[in-house]
Amino acid sequence: MKHVAPVGVLLAATAFLGVPAYAEKAPVGGNELGERGIIAPTGVKAPPKTAAKSYVIADADTGEVLAAKDPHGRYLPASTLKALTALTLIPKLDKSRKVKPSSRAVNEEGSAVGLVSKPIYTVEDLFKALMLVSGNDCAMALAEANGGLTETLKDMNAEAKRLQALDTVAKTPSGLDKPGQSSSAYDLALIARAGLANADFRRYISTKTDKFPAPKGYYEIGNHNKLLWRYKGMIGVKNGWTSKAMGSFVGAAKRNGHTVIVSIMRHDGYFWDDVADLLDWGFATRGKITPVGRLVDPLPAAAPMPTGPTTPPATPPSPAPRPGSTGAAPASGDGSPAAVPVGLYVLGAGLLGGGIWLVYGMRRRSR
Repeated sequence: MKHVAPVGVLLAATAFLGVPAYAEKAPVGGNELGERGIIAPTGVKAPPKTAAKSYVIADADTGEVLAAKDPHGRYLPASTLKALTALTLIPKLDKSRKVKPSSRAVNEEGSAVGLVSKPIYTVEDLFKALMLVSGNDCAMALAEANGGLTETLKDMNAEAKRLQALDTVAKTPSGLDKPGQSSSAYDLALIARAGLANADFRRYISTKTDKFPAPKGYYEIGNHNKLLWRYKGMIGVKNGWTSKAMGSFVGAAKRNGHTVIVSIMRHDGYFWDDVADLLDWGFATRGKITPVGRLVDPLPAAAPMPTGPTTPPATPPSPAPRPGSTGAAPASGDGSPAAVPVGLYVLGAGLLGGGIWLVYGMRRRSR
């Protein structure tokens, strides 16, 4: 008995830390999705083999995960992270706004569309080049248009949390490798599904070729997603590659009124055929099997704070002080009575209980 902590102390610690005692968090989307190997339904042909370390095949219409492999494994996302960049910034930026990229944006390393520091680009031009040719320079220019890199990363990570893409941590808007940055095949599927519901996002990712502004005229750019050119019903989304992340891809295709999403991560070779095979399996299987999990819905958006002048609520009359009291309550920083968090009451009760238990134990020893 003397080695067991008092219940009051355990309850106090639970309230203070804000987590349930002894609780284990279930994987987002279902318990089966916590497995690291291949997760497939029974009664049908197994999903095709792929060199990808992680993948998800999902029905975009119902959110059902049809099959997966290490779906919550955290890997470097490379340029697939640009899907989150676009999804985050499209609602925030006026697509007709003119942008003059900084020298930092113009000189961003890696894949680029070839920006110059002149105000010849609209936000829409930058989004197109971001998603078609994976312009890292465009990612930085869009971040600057959104108030800077710090603000944009804050917004991206907030959007990931809203989507419940909890494996995703954005450290760059471009997806260039950086310590601590991560995503998962499950999260990429969530991001793609949310993006498909946005008309501008869908238009950008499905564009095959477009004209991009130049100091004198324009030049043509083409989408790097090879399946847009050769897979029937391909809508698009984003592919990526770096030497550390290796190959990654998230995409969606529509056939016979149904949309299937496939995401892969850490593929060490030519992945386009693998993705096509996984899509084929998804179309052949959807609606015929018990799903192994589900793409969860985004959390509801927080209610906007009032921006105009408001009439303050009437202040209720203060109750008369009890006999023997001073009639005063502890004040907060604005002069109003301060509320004491319930957790502090629990913590105090727990510590008091622990002290009594300790004194009781010492008295027993002295006897």
